[in-house]
Amino acid sequence: MLFEGGFSFSNFVVDVLTLFIFIIWFWLLIVVFGDLFRRHDISGWLKALWVIVLVLAPYIGVLVYMISEGRQMTARMLPQAQEARAERRHAPGFSVADEVSKLEALKQAGSISNEEFVRIRARLVE
Repeated sequence: MLFEGGFSFSNFVVDVLTLFIFIIWFWLLIVVFGDLFRRHDISGWLKALWVIVLVLAPYIGVLVYMISEGRQMTARMLPQAQEARAERRHAPGFSVADEVSKLEALKQAGSISNEEFVRIRARLVE
């Protein structure tokens, strides 16, 4: 435990926050490693160098990688996201008409505004 005095609300909050930060950190490390090994524009030696940096100095390595490659990471993830979206559209049980009718029901119930309705419907019909 971080504090003396046994179990208290402040100890619980600190423990939960610590666990949350650890999970986020681990997730960032996985994202960086995934992006690093998906890249085709760098050599194997440069990938090995990045892995060494990420293992020896993980905090600095992840921050430097995300600062230097942030925009390119997004560009590399975009086609994968579009492919997943296209696969979902062809999955059994997915119907654009059903989704539009659900969207209209949300609009009529007042859950979404007209602008949101138009924006989401345009994405569905694409």
